[in-house]
Amino acid sequence: MDAASADAPAADAPAGGAPILQVEGLVKHYPVTRGVVFKREVGRVKAVDGVDLELRRGETLGVVGESGCGKSTLAKLLLAAERPTAGTVRFEGRDIFTLPKGELRALRRRIQMVLQDPYSSLNPRMTVGDIVGEPFAVHPEVAPKGERRGRVQELLELVGLDPDHVSRYPHQFSGGQRQRVGIARALALRPDVIVCDEPVSALDVSVQAQVMNLLARLQRELGLAYVFIAHDLAAVRHISDRIAVMYLGKVVETGDEARIYERPTHPYTQALLSAVPVPDPEARGGADEIVLEGEPPSPLDPPSGCRFRTRCWKAEDVCARDEPALEEREHSDHPSACHFAAPLPAVQR
Repeated sequence: MDAASADAPAADAPAGGAPILQVEGLVKHYPVTRGVVFKREVGRVKAVDGVDLELRRGETLGVVGESGCGKSTLAKLLLAAERPTAGTVRFEGRDIFTLPKGELRALRRRIQMVLQDPYSSLNPRMTVGDIVGEPFAVHPEVAPKGERRGRVQELLELVGLDPDHVSRYPHQFSGGQRQRVGIARALALRPDVIVCDEPVSALDVSVQAQVMNLLARLQRELGLAYVFIAHDLAAVRHISDRIAVMYLGKVVETGDEARIYERPTHPYTQALLSAVPVPDPEARGGADEIVLEGEPPSPLDPPSGCRFRTRCWKAEDVCARDEPALEEREHSDHPSACHFAAPLPAVQR
């Protein structure tokens, strides 16, 4: 997405204060079993393996990484749709996995989700009005029955759709319009946090820009906080205040948008950024694209030490022996999980 096509970034939002969402030591392992009758565990898929994150009110935290790195599993954990193997997710200081059932149900009003595929995430047998109004049936205290149609129309207008189209079905809308319907549904319960799981990846580039502009506007107007999950580095950059880069279940680098994109220090982040297409090849400043060798290792059997070492051009013996902590190092000004973290001056974004 071209920078000129985006509204003012979410960095202008009034982010600050104590974190509204805190993730500490979050782990999710899925058991792998063999046998039909007598099943025995033969391994564990380490989808998320020790993640620490913070989200403040009014800000956007971008989570970026290639397919299979654990981004979508992280999203499910943030919504308590999955229970962790270990670790905590605290919303306003309270661990969501220890809440009684009634309090967890109330909490889910305040953390909502926008799904990836607008073509499969909307029930084709329901009208748009019923889809957007469905949260009111689950949480009737938010909007009495007599007010629901009017509230649905307000939500459709808020996301840029015709409020008179409440009786239409999803197939009568374009992909971008369907995603707007999904956003309206997520806004219905007046949440504080919205987890966006690859919300623009299924859309055309021009439509992506429109949806990103919409999300930025809603954030400014409503004071929303986003966890924006994507593999599209350009989309993440234009909406995020801070960014966490994930690789094989772990966060390997984190920092504000400028530091990650202008001074990346982890080799994986540098490789991702070098592969981003640019309109003018000379804008790379003479830097060569970093081509990673091989495929990502399996989360069932990740490498010892640094998980990126099998594809890293900097790897040495210490990388196989000692797992690097996510921390600031001598040649970096933000946390990076690399023994040899250092910026590449030639990489320009």
